[in-house]
Amino acid sequence: MLEVGVKAPEFELEDQNGKLHKLEDYRGKKVVLYFYPKDNTPGCSMQAVGFSELKDDFDKKDAVVLGVSKDSVKSHKNFEEKKDLKITILSDPELKAIEAYDVWKEKKTFGKAYMGVVRTTYVIDEEGKIIYANDKVKAKEDPQKMLGEV
Repeated sequence: MLEVGVKAPEFELEDQNGKLHKLEDYRGKKVVLYFYPKDNTPGCSMQAVGFSELKDDFDKKDAVVLGVSKDSVKSHKNFEEKKDLKITILSDPELKAIEAYDVWKEKKTFGKAYMGVVRTTYVIDEEGKIIYANDKVKAKEDPQKMLGEV
């Protein structure tokens, strides 16, 4: 996980509609950048729906929420439509941002080791510096907690 106080790595990723997003596009706003393992899974759905329900509150605080996973643009579009998401979700199949933000780690399920995304949330300030970092994210609580952080 990256440390608080460091400059957030730049990225250029497509959203669920195929539109390119760069971190620099959001200078002057706070960015809640959250990394999640997989579209349409229970925890990831809960987190994305939670952020969507609070989108107006984040807008009032001049903050944007960006979710990132390695799923495809098409998968993200299906996820958005199925869960009626109001937030931007970015596709990173080549793991560029996922690795830059140090969230690609060895995980274990039933004793079997594999590489995957560790659910992690960063808050980036208006100048592009990380002001909050958490890799012990509870999917259900994260959206409300991040609203408090911004």
